[in-house]
Amino acid sequence: MKESEAGQAQGTGSRIVREQATIAAMMGIYCRDHHGTASILCEDCSALLDYARRRLATCPFGEEKPACNHCQVHCYGPRRREQVKAVMRYTGPRMMVRHPILSLYHLLDKRREAPSLDRVRQEPKAANSREDTAAKP
Repeated sequence: MKESEAGQAQGTGSRIVREQATIAAMMGIYCRDHHGTASILCEDCSALLDYARRRLATCPFGEEKPACNHCQVHCYGPRRREQVKAVMRYTGPRMMVRHPILSLYHLLDKRREAPSLDRVRQEPKAANSREDTAAKP
């Protein structure tokens, strides 16, 4: 298994890691400005960040993950989705100044076409069947 495939299987590929860094940066800005924290997140923001990280780690699209607002799968429950939307609405314009590289990647990712969930679900089966036939003598 290639390194990128291993990372994708575990939810730790470079795309997912970058998304986790982006949401962490957003949460830091939001929590500092709304809850008066300095270098650590408050309990509520920390819980929301943990939730977002778990969801990213189990994203069915893996490294092909589209921007959340272009995705056909809603990973977050309704309450958490509204919380993350509020964070993103507030921090989006501020990210360009505070984290320009992450912002640039996010803008590029938003242009990425969302893959079909059916195609993503079929790819692991196809890969497994190729491995099975390669293993037979």
